[in-house]
Amino acid sequence: MNKKTGILFLVLIVPVFVYLGLKTFGTNHFSLPRYVPAIDSTTGEIKMAKRLNPRWNEAEMDTVFQTIPSFTLLDETGKPFDSNNLKGKIYVTSFFFTRCGTICPKISSQVSRVQDTFHEDPEVKLLSISVDPKFDQPEKLAAYAKRFDANKGQWHFLTGEKKVIYPLVLQGFHVPLADASEYDAAIKNPDETFIHSERLVLVDKEGIIRGFYDGTDKKEVDRLLVEIKVLKSIYSNE
Repeated sequence: MNKKTGILFLVLIVPVFVYLGLKTFGTNHFSLPRYVPAIDSTTGEIKMAKRLNPRWNEAEMDTVFQTIPSFTLLDETGKPFDSNNLKGKIYVTSFFFTRCGTICPKISSQVSRVQDTFHEDPEVKLLSISVDPKFDQPEKLAAYAKRFDANKGQWHFLTGEKKVIYPLVLQGFHVPLADASEYDAAIKNPDETFIHSERLVLVDKEGIIRGFYDGTDKKEVDRLLVEIKVLKSIYSNE
């Protein structure tokens, strides 16, 4: 091969290799942690399962994570809301009660920011679950939803039976919750009665928790907005 032929070869072949390299390795592979591993009730060990389509740099086995259990509650219109409606959706869940005069309005204002960012995105849903379900009947939720300009069909306000909601919040979404009146009947102030988390919980399309965020902290909610976009990007690249 003479010098001119060698130069021509390089001019022609190098761009091909550059293109192939970018095609193979140039895609951004974002990652987002999963939370709450599933525990084998017999052995007490974390459950593992085979990856369906492992990448070259991933182990064959992967951790199995808990998913949000199925539930049926009532929405702000008084209609049943089934968790099956969330299949194939990314959603953010918050916890509140309409009589709350402390952190709940702050949380709902931040959830409203999430709504504004993804208001035209059918892939993203928002849930606000009442921890005071006896008082928070659908008409109360409807008035509260109107107060925060909730988009019907995207932001759902939910109530139901306490015996359903409390285990769901504690064991499904893994955030703290307590009704202090169960321990001290003298407590009458709603803000002292319902002790609930300020956390927002990000859940993916498979029902796995992907993040916890302080719903009273703008910077934390900024992080949530970014991580919803990351999660959407992960799904679009699959």
